[in-house]
Amino acid sequence: MKKTTLALAVLGVMATEAHAQSSVTLYGIIDEGVQFLNNSGGTTGGKKVTLDSTSGINGSRWGFKGSEDLGGGLQAIFTMESGININNGQFAQGGTAFGRQIFVGLNSTKVGSLTFGRQYDSITYFLQPVTSQGAQAGSTLFIHPADLDNTGNSLRLNNSVRYMSPNFAGVTFGGTYSLGGVAGNTTANSGYSVGAAYSNGPILLGAAYEYFKNPTSATAGSGFFTSNANGASVLANSLNKGYASATAYQVFGGGAGYTIGSLSLTTSYTNIQYANLSGAFAGGTARFSNVDVAAKYAVSPSLFVMAAYDYLKGSSVTQANGQSVGNQHYNQVSLMTDYFLSKRTDVYLEGAYQRASGTSSTGAGAVADIGNLGDSTNNHQFAIRAALRHRF
Repeated sequence: MKKTTLALAVLGVMATEAHAQSSVTLYGIIDEGVQFLNNSGGTTGGKKVTLDSTSGINGSRWGFKGSEDLGGGLQAIFTMESGININNGQFAQGGTAFGRQIFVGLNSTKVGSLTFGRQYDSITYFLQPVTSQGAQAGSTLFIHPADLDNTGNSLRLNNSVRYMSPNFAGVTFGGTYSLGGVAGNTTANSGYSVGAAYSNGPILLGAAYEYFKNPTSATAGSGFFTSNANGASVLANSLNKGYASATAYQVFGGGAGYTIGSLSLTTSYTNIQYANLSGAFAGGTARFSNVDVAAKYAVSPSLFVMAAYDYLKGSSVTQANGQSVGNQHYNQVSLMTDYFLSKRTDVYLEGAYQRASGTSSTGAGAVADIGNLGDSTNNHQFAIRAALRHRF
């Protein structure tokens, strides 16, 4: 009897261990290219040629992701993903060790997932797939000027809580809240984003909204614009550099995609605001509107060609002295061809041309700036990238 009881107990433990299945996956992408800018570095710059592994279709990265089956359709999940610069071995995202994302949480097949950590915002999950860069798989040369609306994943949310719903007949939705962590002020350096998408056959729809209070922080690694470990603000170039004093930032956008055989089409619109500008702006608001259209055509199962057009308009802001700045216009055309050598390895060639006009946020003449790669020496800029990408 004792032997039978012991045998049953052992079988019970084994059954429990078999039920609580877990897995851990190591993965990554190396995207290395030769990149050329005909004008870069502002008024003292010129032509620039670099080896680049952080501005491609997929910024180079490596990471771990895993899950544990807790039973009843519930899982414990985690992801640890680091951006890397393979040319010097340093971390990407301003030297942030796991700068792309790192989170832990629970996932339910019935009610969705709840995760905690450094994470992507709702714009990435719901709006980016219907933009020219996200839907057509272009690199930095396809993102909206200066990535003002974060549809190019320039920024992540630290100290964040994120909910993502299951798929309800093609409808998904979610939201993320980032805690500010400022003593005595529970809303400073905090923000949130929400979004939703619908996918059904050839149709894809997406929309998202994001708001951040005090997006620029004096503490490195906090706030929104300064969320990377080095504390450098993404408001570094003339298109939006003058608006670093904004105490509120918001983005709203929506878009649609449609696939017809081998051809996929997308279009999106975003509205960006830098509100409550201090100093010479005396509480004013800088507003931008961005529209893009893009097309991707599969010539064969292994060869794709892509094209996109983007237009960005910045409305003028009047300073206390009566001077108006920020009346800017940006036109950008991007082209790309991508050939897959295998399921995991491809080579691609892309180019972009951008032309700016008007007055920048600093009050000087507007200059071109493709993908936040750096101010041009004048109002036009051309960039080209030839790259090899490998997934593992």
